[in-house]
Amino acid sequence: MGLRPGRCYHKLKKRPYTRIAIRKPRKSFVKGVPASKIHQFETGKNKNYPFKFFLQSKENVQIRSNALEASRVTVTKHLTKNLGPENFFFKVLVYPHHIMRENPMATGAGADRFSEGMRRSFGKPIGQTARVKINQKIFMVKVPSNSEKFVKTAFERASKRLPGTYKIIAG
Repeated sequence: MGLRPGRCYHKLKKRPYTRIAIRKPRKSFVKGVPASKIHQFETGKNKNYPFKFFLQSKENVQIRSNALEASRVTVTKHLTKNLGPENFFFKVLVYPHHIMRENPMATGAGADRFSEGMRRSFGKPIGQTARVKINQKIFMVKVPSNSEKFVKTAFERASKRLPGTYKIIAG
């Protein structure tokens, strides 16, 4: 089954659905959760750089782990191309804890015979999202001087891959 559009999951509607256990899977309330798509949370060299930038959310939103990974790859690729792999430090500040569910609907000829409709419609886990509040920081980049224009373009490209609206803050 294909991936549903992000508009199906980007609003903070209900309470978090997060109870999974890694070390003791039999203690989990939620079974069969796919792994997070984010591969690295930190890249680059963590030195004392003079400039620090953040990507901050302007609204309450849920961000899928694959959207976070796509924007992370965009930022790191742009910064390594322009600054080099050793001249910046990038960190993802949110973690996708919330589990998305999907009630799969049968389509096609004869689907009405075996589909259950809204009976037993709780849904199965299909992925994870990070629940982000207003003014919460999502990414952090530390860079040397004379490189803020590269960070701003990287964050603008990354925000196009995320749901919601964002602002770039120098800290």
